[in-house]
Amino acid sequence: MTLPKTSLAMVQTAARTLEPMDIPLPEIDDDSGLVRIEACGICGSDYEQFEGVLRTPMPAVPGHEPLGVVAKIGDRAAQRWGVDVGDRVAVETMLSCHHCGPCLGGSYHLCNSRRIYSYIPLSDAPGLWGSYAQYMYLDPNCVVHKVDSSLDASTAVMFNPLGAGFRWAVEIPGTGPGDTVLIQGPGQRGLASVLACREAGAAKIIVTGLEADAQKLALAREFGAHATIDVQNENVRTRVKELTDGRGADVVVDVSSYATEPVAQSLDYVRMGGTVVLAGVKGFKEVPGFVSDKVVMKEITIKGAIGVTSTGYANAIRLLESRKYPVERMHTHDFDLREAELAIRTLAREIPGEESIHSCLIPEA
Repeated sequence: MTLPKTSLAMVQTAARTLEPMDIPLPEIDDDSGLVRIEACGICGSDYEQFEGVLRTPMPAVPGHEPLGVVAKIGDRAAQRWGVDVGDRVAVETMLSCHHCGPCLGGSYHLCNSRRIYSYIPLSDAPGLWGSYAQYMYLDPNCVVHKVDSSLDASTAVMFNPLGAGFRWAVEIPGTGPGDTVLIQGPGQRGLASVLACREAGAAKIIVTGLEADAQKLALAREFGAHATIDVQNENVRTRVKELTDGRGADVVVDVSSYATEPVAQSLDYVRMGGTVVLAGVKGFKEVPGFVSDKVVMKEITIKGAIGVTSTGYANAIRLLESRKYPVERMHTHDFDLREAELAIRTLAREIPGEESIHSCLIPEA
């Protein structure tokens, strides 16, 4: 495979500013590689990074949902990852040392020296640390998963939101057969959580959203949610009581982006002794109305969720490759790499008349 000397990348240089740049492709040693990006998913945190509220370094190449084809790889890396040039791979977001206490304890996503694709500055060689680009560097410490190359790229790249669904709505709270799960936020990760909870055998799945989320709530029902609630036109607390025979949900998962109200409200919707998972980032905003006594009196367990780990990704890829569910129904938009800003603004409802559920960038080969 003949590679170009440079890769086009959309570089974030300031808040709400992305600039096209040509970045030299690095030399690859025995332990590293290069992936040609086929698709990069866009998620809510992309918007927060774009806004500059995540305190991430700039300039940097954003993009933390990379799907691509191995373009170059060192011999030891090929052996370690079990892939070779031409294989399609999904790349995990976290770069961990795999040697510190948290890594050796099985929590490599909490590595003491963790780095995250998309949040590494351009000044850190080789600079191609995000998938808003034609090519991305495969660091020796990254983790990759082989993916069926016959899947459409815009579907295969859903390994990331689906992986989040499995980790945030099932693995972290321990969702199992018979459980009632309330999912706050019907975006791509909320919808992915519906599918993951179905796979886990949840008895009842409830999804909440805004009036403007009508299409997403309908898709949630199509994916298997037993009930949906319009939080602007219904009394959510009353509806949750009705749907749970007054108990509340065993698990509440907040995947809403930027909104703080769902965090405080989750304490009212979860049952005594239940679990709340907070996975939607809020731009480091404080949460008004959060009453900690509710946590005490109901003995609520609150867990944070950052990223996805290998088991979540593996379950997501298995589900995609099984073609068991019409996950492609979530996909609404493809954008060219140079349209990254438009893709982010579309997801954030800044483009009148456009409604995105799952969007991705498709770089020109």
